This record gives sequence, C-alpha cells and structure tokens, in this order.
Amino acid sequence: MRTHFDSELEERLVRYAAIDSQSDEDSATAPSTEVQFGMLRLLQQELQEIGATDVTLTEYGAVLATIPASAEAPRDARVIAFLAHVDTAPAFAASGVKPVVHRNYNGGAISFADAPGLVLAPEAAPYLAGKAGHDIVTASGTTLLGADDKAGVAIIMTAMRHLLANPGIPHGPIRVAFTPDEEIGRGVDPRLVADLGADFAFTFDGGAVGEVEYESFSADGAVVTVTGVSIHPGTAKGKLVNALHLAAKIVQTLPHVTMTPETTEGREGFIHVYEISGTAAETTMKFILRDFELDGLAAKGALLRQVCEAVAASEPRASITCAIKPQYRNMRYWLEGDMTPVELARAACRDLGVEPVSAPIRGGTDGSRLTELGLPCPNLFTGMQEIHGPLEWISVQDMAVATRLCLKIAERAAD
Repeated sequence: MRTHFDSELEERLVRYAAIDSQSDEDSATAPSTEVQFGMLRLLQQELQEIGATDVTLTEYGAVLATIPASAEAPRDARVIAFLAHVDTAPAFAASGVKPVVHRNYNGGAISFADAPGLVLAPEAAPYLAGKAGHDIVTASGTTLLGADDKAGVAIIMTAMRHLLANPGIPHGPIRVAFTPDEEIGRGVDPRLVADLGADFAFTFDGGAVGEVEYESFSADGAVVTVTGVSIHPGTAKGKLVNALHLAAKIVQTLPHVTMTPETTEGREGFIHVYEISGTAAETTMKFILRDFELDGLAAKGALLRQVCEAVAASEPRASITCAIKPQYRNMRYWLEGDMTPVELARAACRDLGVEPVSAPIRGGTDGSRLTELGLPCPNLFTGMQEIHGPLEWISVQDMAVATRLCLKIAERAAD
C-alpha cells in the first residue's frame, strides 16, 4: 500500500539511520560528539541542494535554513519553524545501525537477523497490530534504529523539498532547524530562539499518528557522589568504608514498588537511577527526576536528598553529595496561555482525516525548552515506536501522514 512520499521517506530514513550520531552526556563539547557532524554537514548540504536559503551550521551545532514564502503568501504571514534532532540516545547501542525494511508487513511477529532470540510481536506491541500492509523499518537486532529522531529529520526534509519543488503551494516563511544533543537535554542553545526568528514552532519527535503534544514532564538531573575510605582489603577491618556499599544502600532505600519508571504511568512521576560507576573508594550515581508538576518534582528532589543524608548519617566517615540541576520544564505552563500552534496542528490533522490526540508526554523534547525560552513549540507525531532499544520500529506510511501534516500546517499558517 505505497503512498505518495513513501519511497523518499524510506530512502532518507534508511540512509540517515545508518549514520552514527549518538550523543554523550559526559562530553563538554557542542555537539557532544564529533560523529554528529556527519549528519549535520550532510543535512546542510542537502538543504542547499533542494534550494533552501540562509543555510548555516551554527557554532553550537545546529543546522538552520529558510524556506522562503511562496509568491501567494500574505506579506504579514507568520514565520513558523520545524525542528528535529539528529542525535540518537546513549541508552543503547547506536553504532553500526543496519536498517531493515519489512515490506508489506504481514501482521505477524518480526524477527531480527542479528539477534535470533529477539522478537517484535503485535501481542506485546498493540500499535503494530494495526499496521498490516505497511512497510515497517527496524534495525537488525543489536542496535536501536534511530527513528528517534531521524524519522523527524526525514519528514521535514521531504516536506521542505516538496514545497521548494512546487512553488504554487501557498505558505509563509518557514525556518528549519536540525539540532544536536536532544537526547542528553542540550539540544536547545539559548541563542537558538533568536536565530530562528519564528513566531512559533513544531518539533516532529512524537509517536503514534494523531499525537499533538503540548504537555511534557518537568525534569531535573541529579548526580550523587559517595566518597568512602580506601585501604588495602587485607588490613581493612574497622577502617574501610566501601563507597559501593553506601551507594547500593541509597538505591535500596529509595522507593522500588512506586516512583520508578517501571512502576509508573500516566501522570505519575519517578526517580530513575540510570548509571552507577566507580570503586570502593568513590562511586558516582546519576539520576533523572521527572514529574508533570513543579511541586512534585521538588518533592522528588527533596526525597533523594533526604535519603542521601540518612545514609551519610549512618557512616560519618563517608562523604555523600547530591547535586540537582534543572533540565527542562513542562511546556504546558506556557502553551496553555496561547494555544495557537496547538490548535493549528489539530486543525491540520483533521484536514487529513486524522483525529488529534493530546496526551501528556512522559518525557521531553527540544520543544519543552524552546517553549520555556519564549518560542511556543508543541510536539507532533512521526510514527516512531519502542524507542531507545533494539525493538524500535516505524511505519513508512505513518511517516507519510506526518509529512502531509507538515505541509498542511505550512499552508494553514499562511492563512
């Protein structure tokens, strides 16, 4: 059931996904990894080739471009922006991605060439059950696919090429941005809002068809450092203070049957320890704190600090520090004051016969930070599913619907 745009979207996604572009939160550079420049420079070149203007690779690692307004557009047409990020998540292997297209999906279980024991089954992935006849793209089983968010990149590139190749389609000025480091919370440099110069924007970084998201988690990150007393284990009696033991005690004291990602859903927030590294002498733990409301987020930070203080009090020879930093805030706080871009996207969905759905995002996007900085930016669907792991998949036909949505938003914004 091939549709308009399918071939281009498939070709772009497969080509983009094979390019290594994983980000690294431990790096201080911008972008955080040199490999992201492979995608960024390629997109810079492709934007120039399709006829975009003002194509720039900024010093903070974003590719920006302009799609000039069509001749029919009103002179006072609003400037809109479309964004997607080029980096892939550090949560799972993302180098050497080998995309696989399962053409005309038969509705059954999907197997993976490089991981014979891995199965993507519609019984465990209900959204997949409705995609019989679609062209499904996965990785080969040992890496994530990277549709998050190279699907968004492919969608925007395809839509912009179509607009430039068809000057009779009415639309106002459009700005395009492809950002690095979204997966580590550093995708939006403070200069990006002014550099875009848009009235409002949209990220294509969502999941199921119909998603028009304007509410996200508020997020903080925490680093807990435990410093013990190091000594040779053969003479350690009464002297050794094992930082690893104290770190384990902190994790064990925090909630387990509630307030973790695997025990929460809907509007419930969580405390998630996602990395522990170190030795008996010193151990570092990294946490993310998430809640839809600021008081709930603050309470989770207070709980983490309280647990650290309690464990520290149990062993006064040790030192335990807990540093919490803001990451992003719920975009709803700003968008609910002006729902113009949300309503525009909803109307564009209905133009396509798609009923919009606005559920809260159990995560965040570049749009969360952009909105906080003054550029209203809801998040729109791409079709991506099971992200950040080896079961990640996407329907080419879902991407085509998202491409048509991008074009319809451009047309409606010109009105």
